Amino acid sequence: MDTRDRVIEEAAGMFRTYGIRAVTMDMLAARMGISKRTLYELFRDKDELLLGVIKMMSVKRASLIKHCLETSENVIEAIFMILDVMMEHFGNLSPAFKLDMKRYHNEFLKKMDPDMLTPDNSKEVLVRGIGQGIFREDIDIDLTDRCLKGLTKINEKEMPEDYENEALIRDFFINYLRGISTQKGLELIALYSRKRNIQSNKRNLQI
Repeated sequence: MDTRDRVIEEAAGMFRTYGIRAVTMDMLAARMGISKRTLYELFRDKDELLLGVIKMMSVKRASLIKHCLETSENVIEAIFMILDVMMEHFGNLSPAFKLDMKRYHNEFLKKMDPDMLTPDNSKEVLVRGIGQGIFREDIDIDLTDRCLKGLTKINEKEMPEDYENEALIRDFFINYLRGISTQKGLELIALYSRKRNIQSNKRNLQI
């Protein structure tokens, strides 16, 4: 791993823990034991660094989807696996990071390529699902892919204050999947929903 990638990895960890605004380039340079000059030779400013962090996260999401598709019995199981991992990751983000992304970087994110924020291999899920008889053959893959990606860009100002973002995204995804599924797909969604509820109840009892 070269210096640029190591800086991105370290910055990602600090952003997740302390928030974006709280982390300065001086703090990052000191944490890594490099000069601030070296840091600015790699990144013009913190926005460029944040862009690198988001790109890295996109690559990792694509790798996660690939792993889940390769190790699952079907795409519905893969999707439930992906949602569980991503929601756990989102839940582990500090409130400061979420607040910074919401309040201070919305305009920055709007200028980014939308494909950078979502996994490049997401269409593979739909294609494979059709091949497995889980998703309907008559769906428009490109349009459906865009709709699913749009579910991750919920306007937080319109959300109920007492409703967690993670739960809302999960419910939207599952309900949308029901709309494009065959009977086989619906049965699998019901099956994995029951399994997840059982696992959640067990975890709650252990707490």
